[in-house]
Amino acid sequence: MKLFVRDLTVIDATYLDAQRGFVGESYIVDVVLTGGLNEQSMILDFSLVKKQIKAIIDTEVDHKLIVPHASSRCSVTLEPQRTQVNFKLNDNSYIQLKCPNEAYCLLESETVSIEVLETYLEHLILLQLPENVGKLEVKLRTENIDTPFYHYTHGLKKHDGNCQRIAHGHRSKLDIFINDEFNHSLVQDWANRWQDIYLVSKDDIIDKRDLSFIVKANDIEKLCSAYHAPQGYFELLIPAHRAEVLPKDTTVEELADFICEQTKKRVGNDHVKVFAYEGVGKGAIAEL
Repeated sequence: MKLFVRDLTVIDATYLDAQRGFVGESYIVDVVLTGGLNEQSMILDFSLVKKQIKAIIDTEVDHKLIVPHASSRCSVTLEPQRTQVNFKLNDNSYIQLKCPNEAYCLLESETVSIEVLETYLEHLILLQLPENVGKLEVKLRTENIDTPFYHYTHGLKKHDGNCQRIAHGHRSKLDIFINDEFNHSLVQDWANRWQDIYLVSKDDIIDKRDLSFIVKANDIEKLCSAYHAPQGYFELLIPAHRAEVLPKDTTVEELADFICEQTKKRVGNDHVKVFAYEGVGKGAIAEL
């Protein structure tokens, strides 16, 4: 007998890629459980499926930086409170972080892919399910978006929850309407501008000399960011061309305002309305 749940949850996370750098993703999660019936004539109560499996996913991968720990490009230094990650990109530049341990998901793989994540989650979750569940299938998929979109990574130091982690991300849709008409060209411009981007508030920029770790030397201009948040102290170094510094926080509300203001400068007196998404099915609206 099989039990299925579609759209169980959405994983908003970022992974490290040698070519793309930070890749913000939003994966929709479907699960199928195979097993015998328990004393309630069920494989597992739907309420438990939703609560228990979602809780495991939230704890292990959601709002984390997913690191291909087995890659020769990656070095990881574990400390009691914080973990340092150095990741070498194809252009010989580095992304470096030192963050609280819970900010990472360390995968024993050379690269990160949907298939690797599915296998990792299947093994992890099945160990915590009742004995009558003999098999678990986890399927991850991305939202079907038929207009331009972008992948972004950020951190929200003022957030009480896991959004405070300095490198988590989203795969996000964007709608821009000029005088109530969707403008494909403007959306495409933003998708190009923020393709695999790291978005950072100017208030969180620091000098590289203030980082607590040794900076990998190369000739590529670097951007450094750090902040204290409820979970601890977060530090990041990234090639400057892979980031954009914004005047305010990088909440989706501020991103919607920023896109709207920048677009308004381009179109003059025309009415602008922006729907900025943070992952799947949620976001903020700004208009001028």
